[in-house]
Amino acid sequence: MTPPPLFRGALEGVKVLDLSSVVLGPLASQMLADMGADVIKVEAPQGDLARSVGPARHKGMSSLYLSCNRNKRSLVLDLKQPAAREVLDTLVRGSDVLVHSVRTDAAARIGIDAARLLELNLRLVSAHVKGFSDEGPYAGLPAFDDIIQAASGLAQLQSIYTGEPRYMPALVADKTTALYAAYAIVTALFHRERSGQGQAVDVPMFETMTAFNMVEHLWGHTFQPPIDDMVYGSIRSGVRKPFRTADGYIALVPYTDAQWLRFFEVVGHPELREDERFATLAARVRNHTVVFGELERATGARTTAEWVAAFRQADIPAMPIQTLQQLPDDPQLKASGLWHDAEHPTEGRLRFPGVPFTLSATPGGVQRLAPSLGEHTDEVLEEFGFERAAVDALVTAGVVARA
Repeated sequence: MTPPPLFRGALEGVKVLDLSSVVLGPLASQMLADMGADVIKVEAPQGDLARSVGPARHKGMSSLYLSCNRNKRSLVLDLKQPAAREVLDTLVRGSDVLVHSVRTDAAARIGIDAARLLELNLRLVSAHVKGFSDEGPYAGLPAFDDIIQAASGLAQLQSIYTGEPRYMPALVADKTTALYAAYAIVTALFHRERSGQGQAVDVPMFETMTAFNMVEHLWGHTFQPPIDDMVYGSIRSGVRKPFRTADGYIALVPYTDAQWLRFFEVVGHPELREDERFATLAARVRNHTVVFGELERATGARTTAEWVAAFRQADIPAMPIQTLQQLPDDPQLKASGLWHDAEHPTEGRLRFPGVPFTLSATPGGVQRLAPSLGEHTDEVLEEFGFERAAVDALVTAGVVARA
């Protein structure tokens, strides 16, 4: 893929070593890469596990891997070999950020604990993404997305609608924690710009998802002692859901007082404008079961398209329930340029969502697609001062590998 002209990213010049794998860490570092950071994906000889997850045209280049590793370069380094430590130390001394997802005890064994890394490079931002904080009885436990959905209460919340705990049909814990990790890393870099000092950054999934879930669901337990149950009111009752129309489903959210007054006009029940149960937001929260009942009774009479047109005319938030398959052709997403089609040098034509926000001066973007395993081993090591003969010797010894 040819780099777009005038690529400008706010993180240009920031060098990131990404030792993480699967989704959480790679997605966080990809966010940095999209903003111009030079992300070097340091992989074991067998490669990131995500390379084998999902459909693929060629071995090691799966859909999941391609989705989390654009704008990166790949270096193969076998950290189980003693000689690899000297190589990694050289990389650390010349980098700004290191991201890894190795459990704390194992990280210390292979020399990537924060204390040692900061001795090598006082300006380094050492970011450790993990399942659980090191402070507590769950420290060091293995974790994946489902484990954190279970631990953080998210799976149990699904039982309100399904009757039993269910996982969200998305890697929500991985992706949410990746956002927090990128946020924490950029915050640490901003601190370094002011102070000249690096620091250790720990981003645990369990604590992150608990904080994420409890923004609305702490509810009555916000007050101590509690004055109501946990769980956002309309979700707790199970009535908050899409509404059936004559030919499908619609999402409908009249929220303000003015929107509710217009809603009653649109659905042909102007007399409800005077009903005290719907007069204010506080009243609607108290009577949410009745509120959602009115919505459900109203929407079955017309088609989804008819309702969407009517509610939009009245400036009431409404959207049809779309499938994932419809999104590539959604006119809004097409107009905003979210989707990117690009030619990968080995994998052919690819489609993926690009950066979903805009920055007027430093928009970032996609400069390169995900690398093959070890594609940039020579290039990276030579940039860090290794002579070609030294690289050849490391390859012969099995410390590093080329594509």
